[in-house]
Amino acid sequence: MTALSTAPVPVRSPLPAGLAGSTAIIIGGSSGIGLAAGSLLHGVGARVVLVGRDQARLNGAVSRIRTPDGPEVLAASADGADEPALARIFDWAGSVDHVLVTAGGLAGAGLVDLLSPETVRSALHDRVWGAIVAVRLAAPRLPAGGSITLTSGIYAIRPVPGAAAPIAALGAVETLTGALAVELATRRLRVNTVRYGSVDTPLMRGAGGISTDEAAAEAGAGMLLGRFATPEEAAAAAVFLMANTYMNGQVITVDGGQGLA
Repeated sequence: MTALSTAPVPVRSPLPAGLAGSTAIIIGGSSGIGLAAGSLLHGVGARVVLVGRDQARLNGAVSRIRTPDGPEVLAASADGADEPALARIFDWAGSVDHVLVTAGGLAGAGLVDLLSPETVRSALHDRVWGAIVAVRLAAPRLPAGGSITLTSGIYAIRPVPGAAAPIAALGAVETLTGALAVELATRRLRVNTVRYGSVDTPLMRGAGGISTDEAAAEAGAGMLLGRFATPEEAAAAAVFLMANTYMNGQVITVDGGQGLA
């Protein structure tokens, strides 16, 4: 277990290159932002452990990231909210310095008068309990200066009709961020969240019925900057939060100004 510390958080380079030699577990790492984060981290010399539900997709993700002379890239399948399964992966991974949680969609959408208790529980379980599980497992294992990065979405501040339950889950993750940052600060661990706007991922394309690059370009043309974010642009924010040891308790937004328009 990470001991309580009277020493300050370690100082290291806040640039991504400072992550060389570290290990990051990415929960939700088989595609989209998680996969992009794995590729960026591998590119700066970090060891990467990808976690997702589909082993075949994970194997494909490993093949996309791995290079002959690069650091190790591992993958293991588990539901991000399954604590025993995830605990086995943490133990198998060995030394871990950073954790990124990108798993969790918009489960539980529906008009409020049609929501069932089970639907609301599902929305909260997948995203909020999944975040708590990751923190519970990471906290005893990470070294001082280590980080846990959670993810939220623009609907937390720009809600839309018919999504009360998943939006409540997004808001809960953002509130949880500060509470956990305060709680874990005595261990010199850091907790932050990235709030994403519209990012061109397989999840977003599937939810929006977008089947081609041309359709994605057309759908993104109405954004303030004229397109959706790339997964790499989105993932770079998580890499920044891992690298900078003085970032703690923050919710940073990567939305190209979507929250303004």
